[in-house]
Amino acid sequence: MPNTGPAPDPADIARIRRFNRAVTREAGALDASFLGRGRPLGAARALCAIGRDGRDVSAVRAELGLDSGLMSRLLRGLEAEGLVTLAPDPADRRRRLARPTAAGLREIAAYDRLSDRRAEALLSGLGRTAPALLAAMDLVATALLHDRTEIAEADPAAPAARACLAAYYAELARRFEAGFDVTLSRDPAAPDMRPPRGSFLLALSDGQPVGCVGLKGDGGPVAEIKRLWIAPSARGQGLARRLMAAAEARARALGITTLRLDTNRALAEAIALYRRTGWAEVPAFNDEPYAQHWFEKGLD
Repeated sequence: MPNTGPAPDPADIARIRRFNRAVTREAGALDASFLGRGRPLGAARALCAIGRDGRDVSAVRAELGLDSGLMSRLLRGLEAEGLVTLAPDPADRRRRLARPTAAGLREIAAYDRLSDRRAEALLSGLGRTAPALLAAMDLVATALLHDRTEIAEADPAAPAARACLAAYYAELARRFEAGFDVTLSRDPAAPDMRPPRGSFLLALSDGQPVGCVGLKGDGGPVAEIKRLWIAPSARGQGLARRLMAAAEARARALGITTLRLDTNRALAEAIALYRRTGWAEVPAFNDEPYAQHWFEKGLD
């Protein structure tokens, strides 16, 4: 569909091109020997995407956004170097699996070490501006990868889940009029957010958690939605709606027929989402000290 909006400001275009030049230089995209390992960035990136355990070639190609011709050339080069082997997938001989050799594993480890050192060198030179740069990097990366953000079930006690919950609690402490203390809240116990009672879902952008939602159940037909949170870098992309839809689908799979939730008036954007997606406001059904609104939704 053609863009019918106003023409972009030439100054904004210049800013984007400046950013692209800076990233290209910093990433070593033009180096004939990326990180000094004797091959350009494309080949190095393909090898690292194959990873230590090996992967389906089509999955690697899709992740890197490469056409089949370029992917084949990169694989032939890696195979000629003795870094990968290619073989038909035993489960589907129309597909090919790429696996690293012992030499390939050593190269992947070397790239990991060198990439970590380059990142450490960049951060050490930034001083107090490092947090702002990291936040900007998160925003750019999440925006560019928004169409690949995945939603997966996780253990609520796992490190990624705990990191999301800690960020969520910190945000509530900033936004609520009287602050937020999780020890005073009706904090759901982890077993209530694990199958078969409930579920805990993470939104993952290139493996990094950028959102979460909990489904708290007791084994009966009624359950609660808890701890819906989206990282600032991932907001405005419809991810909260996706997480809520995924939680509802998981509830149906567990035999839950009614969902409830409570929320604070400071979370106006969440309240608007609930109202737009079929939740009805109801009288208080619990004594959550931080709640001023209670909602319910029946599942078909």
